[in-house]
Amino acid sequence: MRQSVQELIERYQNNLYAIAFNICKNPSDAQDVVQDTFIQYYTSKKEFEDEQHLRAWLIRIAINKAKNMTLTFWHQHKVSLEEYMESLTFETPESENLFEEVMKLPKKYRIVIHLFYYEDYSVKEIAEILKLSQSNVKVRLSRARALLKESLKGEWNYDE
Repeated sequence: MRQSVQELIERYQNNLYAIAFNICKNPSDAQDVVQDTFIQYYTSKKEFEDEQHLRAWLIRIAINKAKNMTLTFWHQHKVSLEEYMESLTFETPESENLFEEVMKLPKKYRIVIHLFYYEDYSVKEIAEILKLSQSNVKVRLSRARALLKESLKGEWNYDE
């Protein structure tokens, strides 16, 4: 199964950007990762079983490219997270604070939180994408939640 690159861009561009940004913490790098991901799809001869297989492959490529991007010398000299945060708008102060706290998490926790809560992947699917065991994904989610709960203590009102 092969789809046109234009269809894939329209369908997955925002998701891949969010994943890449979670890892790179830089809008320019995240855009480059998304572009490189689609270029790799275009130049590959890989056939996909179904839509899920294609989506998982694109996400895996984007994650790998984003990780590689963070290892480059130039990654050290990009816009800081604080500068980028100033350009974002949030509906509530609580959602801004939550975003800041998620971005402070170690990369291995940030990515599972993003895939689970923002991309609606199951633990099993995340394990396949990240090439981890399901129990490892559950542990990372649990630890990330605990870190967020501790850092956000008193910020959220659960009675609403």
